[in-house]
Amino acid sequence: AGSQIQGTAGIPRQSRRRKSLAIAYEPGQGDGAEPRRARWEPLHWREQLERIRDMRRSRDAPVDEMGVQKCYDSSAPPQVMRYQVLLALMLSSQTKDQVTSAAMLRLRRRGLTVDSVLQMDDETLGQIIYPVGFWRNKVKYIKQTTAILKQKYGGDIPSTVEELVQLPGVGPKMAHLAMHIAWDSVAGIAVDTHVHRISNRLKWVKKETKYPEETRVALEEWLPRDLWKEINWLLVGFGQQTCLPVNPRCSQCLNQDICPAAKRL
Repeated sequence: AGSQIQGTAGIPRQSRRRKSLAIAYEPGQGDGAEPRRARWEPLHWREQLERIRDMRRSRDAPVDEMGVQKCYDSSAPPQVMRYQVLLALMLSSQTKDQVTSAAMLRLRRRGLTVDSVLQMDDETLGQIIYPVGFWRNKVKYIKQTTAILKQKYGGDIPSTVEELVQLPGVGPKMAHLAMHIAWDSVAGIAVDTHVHRISNRLKWVKKETKYPEETRVALEEWLPRDLWKEINWLLVGFGQQTCLPVNPRCSQCLNQDICPAAKRL
């Protein structure tokens, strides 16, 4: 009986001690559970996105007609098709879609495969891809990457972003687009200069970003994953036609009233 009295007497002291502790609850558990913080997302982004879809409905931007997804031979064996996608992406860096498309057409006329490129001398390859941006460097990168694909991947391209970015001349944007187009796999958002610029103008990033890779990380934190594949195509065409790098056509933009940058430009 004495032990029961001691135990009962100890309860108030124990309760007082516990009240001073911070008790964490899983969402939805316990009366004291606090609601989970809402994920940050930009103001008006859904409306802005829908209006950009409206402006892109005609699909008549250079990226639609001559982008990488139009540069490969869709009737080629899958392995050859994937290689052509990667080459088109490598050529497209700092190059207009029209120039990339023309270079890819010239390459395909000669039979564009891993073996045909390895058999081609540097001077010939340079003449074919000229005038793509930094064509001399790209000759070197294409030859090095193609040799790696032959030796390490049996002539195919890697199926992960991590492996793709290890290839000479292949950056994160190219890797994510290669995953989208060649492997039909969404591993992340492909961010080029258009996506980078427009995301900052629309304030789709929490704070201003300086580099495309920063923008990719910032976008992936809040943009629903089912939009990751679409966003590159939408914003690239929008950037080519309306939200230009210099002198954007704000007066023609459906987002003029809800774009944070429209009044300053």
